Amino acid sequence: SHAKTMENLIGTPESTLQVVFSDLGIEPYRIHQVFNWVYNYGIRDFQQMTNLSKVLRNRLQEKFSLALPHIQKKTVSQDESIKYLFELEDESTVESIWMPSENRNTLCISTQVGCRLACSFCLTGTLGLKRNLMASEILGQHMAVKKDLPESQGVTNIVLMGMGEPLDNYGPVVDAVRLMVSPEALRISKRKITLSTAGQVDKIKKFQEEKLQISLAISLNATDNPTRDKIMPINKKYPIETLLECLRNYPLKIGRKLTFEYVLLADINDSDEDARRLAQLLKGFRCKINLIPFNPFAPSGYRVPSDERVLSFQDILISRNYSVFIKKNRGADILGACGQ
Repeated sequence: SHAKTMENLIGTPESTLQVVFSDLGIEPYRIHQVFNWVYNYGIRDFQQMTNLSKVLRNRLQEKFSLALPHIQKKTVSQDESIKYLFELEDESTVESIWMPSENRNTLCISTQVGCRLACSFCLTGTLGLKRNLMASEILGQHMAVKKDLPESQGVTNIVLMGMGEPLDNYGPVVDAVRLMVSPEALRISKRKITLSTAGQVDKIKKFQEEKLQISLAISLNATDNPTRDKIMPINKKYPIETLLECLRNYPLKIGRKLTFEYVLLADINDSDEDARRLAQLLKGFRCKINLIPFNPFAPSGYRVPSDERVLSFQDILISRNYSVFIKKNRGADILGACGQ
């Protein structure tokens, strides 16, 4: 259909639009007027943009679509989390999970259809990589959920921790995040967006040059290379020392911390010995540690550690002055939990 060939204005970087608008003979300040309609007022129709001339509205309408991913299905968990299944134009699907809590409503969004990193504790990793998402599909998950929820609920925080490795889909993720934090576009506070990575060192170095200053979370999940090699194949390329060395130089603004995520797998990486090694590895980092008890899925073969194991692991880290949080299992009954 004709619509397929039209460029989606949602997700298109401002720098690209400057070129397109100038080719169309449109003044550059119009971009901000359009952004205001699209990103602040949620308008999906150029004809409703009343401060643009009729001619201009028609011109934009011929050139651009304003399309969001389609919500195919909503599944509500007993803990009130909602899993959104999005259908994309090529009929592939991705998921977002909305997780309300007392002081924030976090939306976990996807960056790829599947993932090529194949971490063994993660269900998405078993799919392999089908394709990267476009910036419009990454941003669009947030915009579609925001539109779907009553205003009283909304989204306060965004985590790029859904399906996919964000830094493996570098360009579209950077474009999407830049529009999220832009005062002209979605105006989300930088400290309310967290990007989670399995540790692609070359991309982390490149990402810090973007000066986006959102929060960074690193999936560490082991304290020695043989174990991490087994559960996270990317470790063979960027072993623990290389990863931590790169993160030591990561520019953190005053008062901000790195987050280290650690999925606890019974008898694999959850011993007191591991906890002591983790404390040693992270010495000198301004960081917090999120412990994530494994969320089982068939046919992974891993087991969930006992509560006392998890608490003992946490205690050892706390006694060495780390801030350590045990991540409550959200949305597990709807296969929406971390690693699923």
